[in-house]
Amino acid sequence: MKEPLDILIRNALVYDGGGGGPFKASVGIRDARIVYIGNDKIDSSGIIDSDGLALCPGFIDTHSHSEFSILAAPQCESKIMQGVTTEINGNCGLSAAPLLGEAGKRREADLNELEISERWSEFAGYLDILQMRNPSINFATLTGHNNLRASVKGYAGGRADDNEISKMAELARKSFDSGSLGLSTGLIYPPGIFTDTEELLRLVRAINRGEKLMYTSHMRSEGDRLIESIEEVLTICREGRARVHISHIKTAGKKNWHKVDVALDIINSAVDEGLEVTFDRYPYTGSSTDLDTLLPSWAYEGGNDEECRRLRDKSTRKRFVEHMKSAHEEKEYYGSVVIASVYNEENRWMEGRSVLDVAGATGLTPEDAVIDILLKENLRVTVIFLSMSEDNLRKFLVHPRCMIGSDSSVRSFEGVTAKGKPHPRGFGTFPRFLGKYVIGEGLMSLKEGIRRITSLPAETFGIKDRGKIREGYCADIVILDPESIKDTATYEEPFRKPQGIEYVIVNGKVVVHKGMLNPNAKPGMIIKADNI
Repeated sequence: MKEPLDILIRNALVYDGGGGGPFKASVGIRDARIVYIGNDKIDSSGIIDSDGLALCPGFIDTHSHSEFSILAAPQCESKIMQGVTTEINGNCGLSAAPLLGEAGKRREADLNELEISERWSEFAGYLDILQMRNPSINFATLTGHNNLRASVKGYAGGRADDNEISKMAELARKSFDSGSLGLSTGLIYPPGIFTDTEELLRLVRAINRGEKLMYTSHMRSEGDRLIESIEEVLTICREGRARVHISHIKTAGKKNWHKVDVALDIINSAVDEGLEVTFDRYPYTGSSTDLDTLLPSWAYEGGNDEECRRLRDKSTRKRFVEHMKSAHEEKEYYGSVVIASVYNEENRWMEGRSVLDVAGATGLTPEDAVIDILLKENLRVTVIFLSMSEDNLRKFLVHPRCMIGSDSSVRSFEGVTAKGKPHPRGFGTFPRFLGKYVIGEGLMSLKEGIRRITSLPAETFGIKDRGKIREGYCADIVILDPESIKDTATYEEPFRKPQGIEYVIVNGKVVVHKGMLNPNAKPGMIIKADNI
């Protein structure tokens, strides 16, 4: 080659991300791009010998929640050490922007906890701040429906009127102009929980510009009303002319495990019909979200202050207790609800313990313990629900429309993001998927497993020039050891790094070298949609 290479990776066993390979080749990088794939003898100032290792595109995390934590932990240590080079954020209806009115007020506690001093109201301002942080990985985002609705209508219930829909659509289009990849909903969280199907359709139709909108959804139910919730997503797909992606699909609760085959049959029928339907999943049987999701939807109306007022009111508290008892009749259920993180230091003893344990330690019923914990923490409590089937997990993973999303935010192993006992998926999702389920159990070939976390998400979300080992593509590359790759993070000790990820290259810069993080390498880019 006439021009020298920045990096030459020799003796690589290449999995190209598109389902091809493996094949032996050298891969050359110059100016953040892959410029050579072949077996010629070429010199380079930077040489990596990958003999005995596998080379593939950098992993794309389809379901991330790093919009705020990435400002506090731009090294993205928990993700880059897994081989993640690109995140898709803004999921479950929550994005970094817009943050107008009540939407902005709601996020103050998050920003203060992460010691983030800057404030913004729109995506343009946020992305400017993020760019100045120089993150280690690439950042892409969706626009959160909850942001739109809270910015326009606050946390009030009731259907949005035409004027409010118009304002939400205007904010959405403005976010798309700033590079957002699409719209996400979180229909178990306020204020999205107050939105019916008709309102969602009106908004999607108002937003759509002719190109099929990417619509992702944390569905209204993943348990008791799972089938109805999948049907709702497909209604948005058909009638709203959208491409739909179901977030972290699952059958939550043992009484719902039998629904997995029906759920997949419905999705298969939709695909046969010609609808564009995909989904993601993390390779764990525990989920994680806010403790107050155990409350009925009307608890959230009016925002956090109103929710806390209701929790303190004796008569309303009784209604909450009755609701929880009706939903989960056996108190043993609360043994599978584990406190992951609290905000106040005096309550840290609860972290890692089940609600049932905390109830026993405080002399309360599980239902009263839930309410007391929420009040002590001003609602800022995350929990892990150990409620899923391992067999069903495998059924979802092997489905050809399934991708992998960690459903987690970036964290460092020290500092403001290194608190609590967060779900281990934030530290081990991708090595666990490849090491345990692909290589260990043989659920699919390694080349197919790699495709699921590289080119498939890139193509689904419209991320160009990434996801494949191809000349001209961005040099996002992972070099891993198929013999040793595995996760080590556990529910008890989540802050543990995986094994077997030897090198991670982002936009042509080595960020992980022989399994060690280079803290000075921050080559991540903001990935924007070209046209929505």
